[in-house]
Amino acid sequence: MKNIFEKIGERTTQLIEEMGRIIIFLFNTVVWLFRPPFKLTNTLKQMEVIGINSVSVVVLTGFFTGAVFSLQTYRGFHQFGAEYLVGYVVALALTRELGPVLTALMVTGRAGSLIAAEIGSMKVTEQIDAMEVMAVNPVQYLIVPRIVAGMIVVPLLTIIADFVGIIGGYVIVVKFLGQSSVLFWTGIRENLHVSDCMQGLEKAIVFGLILSLIGCYKGYFAEGGAEGVGKATTRAVVIASVLILIIDYFMTATFFR
Repeated sequence: MKNIFEKIGERTTQLIEEMGRIIIFLFNTVVWLFRPPFKLTNTLKQMEVIGINSVSVVVLTGFFTGAVFSLQTYRGFHQFGAEYLVGYVVALALTRELGPVLTALMVTGRAGSLIAAEIGSMKVTEQIDAMEVMAVNPVQYLIVPRIVAGMIVVPLLTIIADFVGIIGGYVIVVKFLGQSSVLFWTGIRENLHVSDCMQGLEKAIVFGLILSLIGCYKGYFAEGGAEGVGKATTRAVVIASVLILIIDYFMTATFFR
C-alpha cells in the first residue's frame, strides 16, 4: 500500500515539475519573441514545413469529415423533415469544433512530431550547445520561429479544412442524396454567423501554440541519444493531442457561457 502512495506522489510531483518547466519555457519564448533581431526567414521556412506540407492531409481530413457528418446528419434530420438545416449544422460543426480540432490533431501528428525530432536531434548531438558557445540564443533561433509559425499556420489550415469540409457535405447531400443546392447554401447563409467562425479560429491559434510549444519543449529537453529522441517525439504527440482535446472543452465551455 505504501508503494502505491509513493508512486502516486512521485507521478504527481513529476507532473507538477513538468508543468512548471513548460510554463518557464513558454515565458522564455515570449521574452525572446519581442527581442531583435527577428528571425523572419526562419519563421517563413517553418510556416512552409508546418503549413504547406500539411495541406494535403488537412484537405483529405476536412473533405471526408464533412462528407461523413453530412451523411449522418441528413439521415437523422430526414425523419423530422428538417433537411434544410443539414448545411447549417455541417458548417456550424466544422467551423466551431471539427475543423480546428481535427486540423490541430493532424498537424500534431505530422509537424509536431517533426519539430520534436528535429530539435531533439540537435540537442543530443550538441548542436544547441554549440549555438550557445557561439552566442546564438537557441530559443530565439529555433523555438520562437516554430511557435510563431504554428500560431499563424494552424488557423489558415483550419480555414481550408472548414471550406473543404463544407464542400464534402455539399457533394454528399446535394449530388448523392438529392437535396436542393439552393436549400443547402441558404441554410448556411441565413444561420451561420461570423462569431461561429471566429470561435473556431481562436481555438486554432491556441492549438497551434500548444502543438508547436510541446514539440519544441520535448525536443529541447531530449536526452539519451536516438532512443531518447524517439521517446521525446512520441510523448510530444501524445501530450499535445491530449492537451488540445482538454483545452478545446474549456474554450467551448467559455464561449457558451
